[in-house]
Amino acid sequence: MKPKCLLALLAVTCASSLCMAQTASIAEDFKPSTFNQPGQEYPQVNSQGYARFRIKAPQSDSIKVSLGLGGRGGTKLTKGADGFWTGTTEGPMDEGFHYYHLTIDGGVFNDPGTLNFYGSTRWESGIEIPAHDQDFYALKDVPHGNVQQILFPSKSTNTQRRAFVYTPPGYEKDKSKKYPVLYLQHGWGEDETAWSNQGHANLIMDNLIATGKIQPFIIVMTYGMTNDVRPGPGAFKSFKIDHFQTVLTDELIPYVDASFRTRADRAHRAMGGLSMGGMETHMITLNKPELFAYYALLSGGTYSPDELKDKTKPKLIFISCGSKERPDGVKNAVIALKGAGYDAVSYISENTAHEFLTWRRSLYELAPLLFKE
Repeated sequence: MKPKCLLALLAVTCASSLCMAQTASIAEDFKPSTFNQPGQEYPQVNSQGYARFRIKAPQSDSIKVSLGLGGRGGTKLTKGADGFWTGTTEGPMDEGFHYYHLTIDGGVFNDPGTLNFYGSTRWESGIEIPAHDQDFYALKDVPHGNVQQILFPSKSTNTQRRAFVYTPPGYEKDKSKKYPVLYLQHGWGEDETAWSNQGHANLIMDNLIATGKIQPFIIVMTYGMTNDVRPGPGAFKSFKIDHFQTVLTDELIPYVDASFRTRADRAHRAMGGLSMGGMETHMITLNKPELFAYYALLSGGTYSPDELKDKTKPKLIFISCGSKERPDGVKNAVIALKGAGYDAVSYISENTAHEFLTWRRSLYELAPLLFKE
């Protein structure tokens, strides 16, 4: 046999063996994702973090899922004789929540088997890959707080704007007790539903309170955009904080203080946010240091001692990100802040990137540090 033919045969044999080994290594213990529509079996997730999809589309010619190939085009589904398209991700997914969509014959659609979540400026399908540490945001038999929608007047935008407010367990019973407040912002392309729906912020708080690890506080979550910035090169260069800052500091905070039993002073007020919400937190806390005593940037940049110089000193600066993001930048920023005399804390979420498990873990680490007397 010629050397070239021998090499080609070896390559095909090795490739076939690799495919068989990979297929054999996938555990067939798939279960429906926890975010599936009632009664829907797919999408499914196995114990290794693989995701499997099944879509009925007998008249379609191609279906691809946006998850699964690490940026190389998603998971291509294969059509069966029964008209169902099936496919499994090439490898295990990162733990936690992921947005995704289907591309069917070139059109973008949501998966009818799962719930939708607002992200990427549209309602996207969502899937949950069980995390090894998911207990801290699990729904448990503990006293639960309440997440309620409020509509507040905004003269600056000439609209009625929406926010969601988490009040801790017991808020309705003891009418004399007042609470600190964390203003918590979502990321770009998301809205004020994100921290409750994707982030499980209320469950994280309920579980922490039940174990006595934190002093109860209120969380306020509102929409962080007042203009129409769209994605693209340099898009956020045109983002101006002024309008949203007015909504938050001049309209929402006074409304919350008038409508809820808050401890309405700087020492009992915090602001934090993920990604774009971190950028907003960074800008607003620097512009209005007299309003907030606690700052938190979750995958949302860093502070430097120079920009904080000569401003009212915060009680705490919390900066976090995933280990697959830029952890050295976070760690170095906190080292510099500590060296300048600030109480600063860094947190790195292991084996996560720019995603909600990073931010769930970050909130879990942040909450016990807030509002210590």
